[in-house]
Amino acid sequence: MEQLTAIELFAGAGGLGLGIGRAGFSPRKIVEFNDHCRETLRLNRLKANGPIHHWPAAIDSDVRDQKYTDLEGKIDLVSGGPPCQPFSMGGRHNAQADTRDMFPEAVRAVRECRPKAFMFENVKGLTRESFAAYFEYIRLQMSHPHVVAQTEEDWSDHLRRLQKHHTSHRETCDDYRVVTQVMNAADYGVPQQRHRVFFVGLRADLGKEYAFRAPTHSKEALIADLASGAYSDRVGVSQRSVAIPAQAARTIAALGGKSNQLDQRSEIKPWRTAREALVDLPEPKINGTPGWFNHLRRHGAKPYPGHTGSDFDFPAKALKAGVHGVPGGENMLRRSNGSVRYFTVRESARLQTFPDDFEISGSWSEAMRQLGNAVPVELAQVVAEDLQAALIS
Repeated sequence: MEQLTAIELFAGAGGLGLGIGRAGFSPRKIVEFNDHCRETLRLNRLKANGPIHHWPAAIDSDVRDQKYTDLEGKIDLVSGGPPCQPFSMGGRHNAQADTRDMFPEAVRAVRECRPKAFMFENVKGLTRESFAAYFEYIRLQMSHPHVVAQTEEDWSDHLRRLQKHHTSHRETCDDYRVVTQVMNAADYGVPQQRHRVFFVGLRADLGKEYAFRAPTHSKEALIADLASGAYSDRVGVSQRSVAIPAQAARTIAALGGKSNQLDQRSEIKPWRTAREALVDLPEPKINGTPGWFNHLRRHGAKPYPGHTGSDFDFPAKALKAGVHGVPGGENMLRRSNGSVRYFTVRESARLQTFPDDFEISGSWSEAMRQLGNAVPVELAQVVAEDLQAALIS
C-alpha cells in the first residue's frame, strides 16, 4: 500500500487517526487540545509495535496557534473532527455563535497547506434543519477555502459572498470538490449504532473522483438471522438465550415470523451485535482483569424508564461522552437475563473498534469521555481507504 502524508487535527483519542493510518496515511503533524487525549496518544506511541508507534513524537496542543504554510503542497490529506458541542443533541445549539466551533480552523489548515484532499467528520446533529444554512456555509468554505471572511463580516454575509463566488467562477487549484454524507457505523460492520456526518474534499485540479461506499451490513439482515435462528447458531447459544430487542421483535411479529421477507441479499451482512464484539472478553472484575487493559468492573448501573442500556444482541447505542448526561443509558450493557452493568473501558473501546492493545488514559469517566467523542476506527478506515484509492488512481 502506498504511504501518503497527513495532518491530523482535533485528534482526540486517535480513532480517526488509527483509521486513516490503516488506510495508508502517515501523519506529519498532530494537534489535540485535551491533556488526557494527548496522554493517551503518547502512551500508545511508546509501544514499539503499537498501532500508532510511527506517529510523530510532538503533539501540538492548540490549532489556533498552528501555521501550515511550510507544508504547502507536501500533504496528501488533512483530517480531523472539529469540536462538535455546538451541534450535538446534548449541546446548547448555538452553532455559529459558539466559540467552540473549530470549523474555521479546519478550513484555515486546508487553505494554508493546500492538501490533495481532506476528510472531516462531525455529529449527525449538524445536519438538522435548524442548521441548514450553517451547514451550507461550512461546505462552501471547504469548497473555496481561499475566499476568507473579511474583518467584522457576519457569517451570513460571508455565506452570500461564497454563494456568488461558487456560482460565477471557474474552478482553480485553490478549490475543492466536496461531498458530504451521514453514515451509520453499524452499516459498515461496527457493533454500534453511531451516526456521523463526513465531509470529503478533493482538490479540483487533480480531476479525481470519490463516492462514499455503499453499506455492507444491515439491520434487516440481522433481524432475519434473529428470526431464523442463524444468529444464535453463529454466536453459539440457544435461541432461548437470545434477547431479541423490542424493535426487532415488532418487525418479526409484523411479518408473522417470515424472515424471508427481510433483507437477505447475499452481499449484505447482518449488523454486528454487542455480544459478537465482546464474546471473548472475560467478565470484568472489580480490581481489574489480568491480561486486559482498562477492563475494570464499575458498580452503580441502574435501569429506569428511558434509561435501559444497550441490548446485548443488537449493536450498542452510540456511546456518549457524558458531558451532558447519558439519558438513554448508552454506556450500560443490558444482558439477555435483563440485568445491567456499565460497559468497561475495554468493552467500550471494542464497540468503537479500537485494537485491544490500545490503552486509554485517565479514570473511567475520563476514558469514557474520550471514547464517547471518538470516531469508530473501522468507520474511519472505510472512508479513508476509498479516499486513498482515489488519490493513487
